[in-house]
Amino acid sequence: MKPLGPIPAQFGSSDGELAIAGRTAADLVEQAGGTPLFVYSRQLIADRIARLRAAMPGDLAIHYAVKANPYLPIIQAMDELVDGFDIASGGELARVIEAKIDPAAVSFAGPGKRDDELSAAICAGVTINLESEAEAERALRRAEAAGVTPRLAIRVNPDFDLKGSGMKMGGGAKPFGLDAERVPALVRQIIAAGAEWRGFHIFAGSQALSADAIIETQAQTLALAARLARASGAALPHVNLGGGFGIPYFPGEEPLDLEKVGAALAERMADLPDELADTRFCIELGRYLVGEAGVYLTRIIERKVSHGEVFLITDGGMHHQLAASGNFGTVVRRNYPVAIASRFTARTEEEASVVGCLCTPLDRLADKAGFPRAEVGDLVAVFCAGAYGASASPMHFLGQGPARELLV
Repeated sequence: MKPLGPIPAQFGSSDGELAIAGRTAADLVEQAGGTPLFVYSRQLIADRIARLRAAMPGDLAIHYAVKANPYLPIIQAMDELVDGFDIASGGELARVIEAKIDPAAVSFAGPGKRDDELSAAICAGVTINLESEAEAERALRRAEAAGVTPRLAIRVNPDFDLKGSGMKMGGGAKPFGLDAERVPALVRQIIAAGAEWRGFHIFAGSQALSADAIIETQAQTLALAARLARASGAALPHVNLGGGFGIPYFPGEEPLDLEKVGAALAERMADLPDELADTRFCIELGRYLVGEAGVYLTRIIERKVSHGEVFLITDGGMHHQLAASGNFGTVVRRNYPVAIASRFTARTEEEASVVGCLCTPLDRLADKAGFPRAEVGDLVAVFCAGAYGASASPMHFLGQGPARELLV
């Protein structure tokens, strides 16, 4: 048997069935009107943010990266829990506006912003994290045409990356941000043009579980911010330190030592260089805030045996949970945390593969793992489904359509 990823410890059971926010999986499916269904726990999100605030320096702001999960009720709930929002498209801008988020608390990053997206964000009062000199010129032109003073920051492409991260966003040639040595000149240009100078966005990588790696990257980020502020000759109002905090998905992975990261950052922020003495700082997190709070529920529609192997065929699949299928950023496929929700506390009886309903061998949610014996009608739970699930998967592949979503 192949091992499964670790199920987050926050989940319990009721009469042997998976319980989410104190309610059984079957009850939640009935409320939603069927499967496949993403369920997100409001309490687990709030608990995660509370623990994060307790661990981090008190004056460090927390921003939510909307790309992790743009479900409108989650954005609305986040408005009471975080200090700001980071978006990556005009569509996400429309979503935060629909959620009635204060645009002054929103920043917009992304290497391919269209002119209409720039105009909409500038007119709304959103901070633009500029990714190039050309984007700066376009933003200034659009702001002048609209008669608006733009709020502009620079996304820096640092000369280092986050060691052990799932996706490296810095270090060497990248489509993201402006190479560090070119930043000071652009800062001076932005200020000379009369824009509101908002500071730096420095994001070196994502999905890291090593506290030491994050500590090292945060130290390098603070040093880089000070160096660039000094070279620019301008006060630095704000620095987005990025994020990179990961969650364990796969067998053998351990949770990030959050308190170790927070203690190290507090020590460094207590002894900042003069260039950063009046700077405000934030971290930008998505997956870490919502990933473990979500569960994908799908129902077994057929139990099939082929050449002695058991296949549990469900009404869901990779069109909703691309990452769990191993087709979203992983090189070697490993099993996510998956369980038979209807028999959550039952003992392992057999080896089985959980597969979806698509006509492709790639549609596999669990490969040759150990489960209780499951039957047609049972519910399967895929954990760590709160981030990069519904919105990061090809939901319309083969005409399947989206899953239901529910915040409880």
